[in-house]
Parts: sequence; C-alpha cells; structure tokens
Amino acid sequence: MQLDLSGRHALVCGASQGIGRASAIELAELGANVTLLARSADKLSSIAASLPRAHASQQHDWRSVDMLDTASLQSVANELAASQPVHILINNTGGPPGGPAYAATPAAFEMAFRQHLLAGQTLLQALLPGMRTSGYGRIVNVISTSVKEPIAGLGVSNTVRAAVAGWAKTLSAELAADGITVNNVLPGYTRTQRLDGILAAQATASGRSEDEVAQNMLATVPARRFGEASEIAAVIAFLCTPAAAYVNGVSIAVDGGRTRALS
Repeated sequence: MQLDLSGRHALVCGASQGIGRASAIELAELGANVTLLARSADKLSSIAASLPRAHASQQHDWRSVDMLDTASLQSVANELAASQPVHILINNTGGPPGGPAYAATPAAFEMAFRQHLLAGQTLLQALLPGMRTSGYGRIVNVISTSVKEPIAGLGVSNTVRAAVAGWAKTLSAELAADGITVNNVLPGYTRTQRLDGILAAQATASGRSEDEVAQNMLATVPARRFGEASEIAAVIAFLCTPAAAYVNGVSIAVDGGRTRALS
C-alpha cells in the first residue's frame, strides 16, 4: 500500500491542538513537509519543532492567522503558494458556539460561514494552481456527523457544516480529472477541548454533572467510549496518501458507530 508522502507539502489548519495537531503528526510521520496554521504563534512554533521527521530533508513550518480575517488568510495563502506548492489541505476549524438555530443572530451565521466555508474557499483558490501543476491534490475537510444527522443544540454549526459538505461534494466532481480529491471526515465525540466545552455547557444547562452528561452521550455510541484525536487523524492522513487516490467526494464518519444513517 502506497502511503509515503515524501516530497509532499501539507497545510494543516487548526493545528495548535486536538484533531489538527494530531493530523499534522500523522502526516509528518508519513514523510510530508507540514505547515501548521492557527492563531497561537507560541503553540505553533513549539509543535512545528517537535513534529516527526521521517527523512533528513523533511522540513516543517507554521503560520499564525485568524481564519475570520479573510484578507490576512489570503495573504498567507498566497505567500505559501508562491514559496512551494501545497499538495495537501486540511480544513479544520473550531465549531461555532452551541444553541438552537431559531435563536441565533444573523451575525452568528455570518461569522461561522466566514470562518468555515469562506476560509476554505480562500485557501482553495490560492493553492489550487500548485495542485494542478503537480497533478496531485488532497483536500480533506474536518466537519461533523451533523451533515448526516443534525445535532440538537448546535443550530449554527449544523447549518454551516452542511454548507461545507455541499461545497466539498461539488468540488470533488470539478477537480477529480486534475488528480485532486476532496473528501470530508466527520468526527464523532472526540476527546478535545471542543468536547470539554460541550460537556461543561450541557452540564450547566441541565443541572447535571459533567460525568452524567458524558455517560448519556456514550450511551448513544456503540463503541461505548469517546474517540481519540489520533484516531480521527489516522483516517485524515490515509485520505491524503496515494493509496486513497480513488476515494473522492465522500463523507466518512469516524464516530464509533454513533451515526445511524446508511450513507
């Protein structure tokens, strides 16, 4: 199985923690040169220095930018594309705050749309020429199982994540002939800061302990445990390899069997 990513350059968004950081580690272990992208410069510098190096020529880098700042993101993306082609793009951004859709302000929807879909489009347009020239491109969007089954209490997230899924499916057909695949990974309940925040918010709202909330969540997961960021990252990394060249336009749930939908 061809899993070697030596000579490939990966840009990983949201790489300062959680699934983004775990994905950067997996890609580096497969030989890719990895550029980390997030807001926290101190964290990124430390993570980049500690990433695995599978061979002597492997190099890792980082860029600090806020995904909500479209102009700055555009500038960073253009600079990266000019310095060396980016073959792998991992779109990974923290979810919007919880709450019902009917109570969300238009500004909340607009901010989430900018942070997720517009950020992805900005990066795509800057990096696409390099992928086309190389004849190799892998775009993986880390979104949510809510694109198959909306999650109660996450109205804005459900809406915007579904928009990203539709965008990705459209791109997968448009770009396939250029050797570029576009896929989505849908994490289930995963041990990250995002999950910690959800547990705390639901505990406060319900008057229950966080452990009680966690046990109620786990009752819906056939595996009866939370996922680890490294388990999500392993699927993301596989989709970026030559071995996954014929996997295109799919949304893969990595959730311990929680999602009941067949497709």
